[in-house]
Amino acid sequence: QVQLVESGGGLVQAGGSMRLSCAASAGSFSNYAMGWFRQAPGKEREFVSAITWSGVSTYYADSVKGRFTISRENSKNALYLQMNSLKPEDTAVYYCVAHANSAGVRSRPTYWGQGTQVTVSS
Repeated sequence: QVQLVESGGGLVQAGGSMRLSCAASAGSFSNYAMGWFRQAPGKEREFVSAITWSGVSTYYADSVKGRFTISRENSKNALYLQMNSLKPEDTAVYYCVAHANSAGVRSRPTYWGQGTQVTVSS
């Protein structure tokens, strides 16, 4: 069982930056692929970014490529999402997710956090 807790959300102006963090309570954190999903009002949840257990490979949705950077610190059981050049359409609840492999974490994650709200004002 993996418990995930996100932090770092809030309100930011368009063009600004924000860093999300995810703390995982898992002794075997380094065995999991990790990622981020988001859900905007009235829309379905969508994949944002993912990273393999080693951190060697990363994946991004086209909508955030070049603006967002995912990273992890296995020694701290922590996952991060650095978001730059934020746009109003990035407004959503952001969820930290975990899965046994990188394919699954991008499509059907097993574990989900409670989410953190990110609001980008125009």
